[in-house]
Amino acid sequence: MGVRVSGSRLASAVSNEGALGVVASVGTGEEWPDRSLNYVTRSYVSLRDMLQQTKLLTPNPIAVNIMCALTNYEDLVEAADQEEVAAIISGAGLPLKLPALVKRRSIKLIPIVSSGRAADLICRSWLRKYDRLPDALVVEGSLAGGHLGFSMDDVTTSHVPLESIVQDVLSVAARYTKEHGISIPVIAAGGVFNGRDMARFLNLGASGVQMGTRFVCTEECDASLQYKKAYLNCRKEDILLIQSPLKLPLRVIRNGFVDRILSGEKVKFSCPYRCLATCEPDKSPYCIAQALVNAYRGNMHAGFATCGANAYRIDRIVSVRELIREIVDECRLHLEPTAKQPPIAPATEP
Repeated sequence: MGVRVSGSRLASAVSNEGALGVVASVGTGEEWPDRSLNYVTRSYVSLRDMLQQTKLLTPNPIAVNIMCALTNYEDLVEAADQEEVAAIISGAGLPLKLPALVKRRSIKLIPIVSSGRAADLICRSWLRKYDRLPDALVVEGSLAGGHLGFSMDDVTTSHVPLESIVQDVLSVAARYTKEHGISIPVIAAGGVFNGRDMARFLNLGASGVQMGTRFVCTEECDASLQYKKAYLNCRKEDILLIQSPLKLPLRVIRNGFVDRILSGEKVKFSCPYRCLATCEPDKSPYCIAQALVNAYRGNMHAGFATCGANAYRIDRIVSVRELIREIVDECRLHLEPTAKQPPIAPATEP
């Protein structure tokens, strides 16, 4: 959802319906008009502006997702801290130093993990260094969109169901709750498509779900119409896993640009900034940041849309309100009596 796919319009619309809207911080500086500023400064100023715009559009809490792999990670965390967001969600690496970067204790800190082992490592590290535990844990499975926290082999041949990973993380969370008396909600993510899926994870013991792919084809999503049409027109066989310049699996919708990459073509680019710590521009066949910027703007000939494994199941563009009501209503039908009931989205006038 990065490079402005989940920006002010989408995040505020989600929060207005009683869920937690998340602004993606990656690539925020690309649209900032003052090009005299360097990349780091543009990103910082632009993220603060985006968060301010989001807060103007909703009175409800908002969150921001900040990838650990970003070279300006600390600056973006500071921007979120200054804007007093409700929560910072952080993955693409282990956010082991995140508590030291956030001054406001009121901000919830939510790491993204892909295993119980990673969850345990973060909890132990945060307790030892900062005397605190995560406020929640997002558990992201291998059916998620964009960059995945697994090896290519893990995703293609040794797929571990999200249910299994969630159960492992629930066990870790329960142990720390028992030892320290602090509840750590677990949030399932990656391949969660509808209300039935949501109910399945709530019935397992999760406290909620995080969804990205379903919200691309909403009227309020900040991406271009061409980006959304890539979802609407794709077939199951069009959704591919490729290796990104970060040497990580990347789930994308196949198009002409992807075919050029797969054929071994090197797309010429310059790198005036190094936005990702693990990227090696001199060895990369293309610039992942520029490809995603192009796609966000609608120039699909020079970029591609990232997506979750279920993107081919989307067949129409709907409002955020309609989508959330559909998910919540279906979820209620499949919840077991002892499972936690999801909150009712507030009935506000348009």
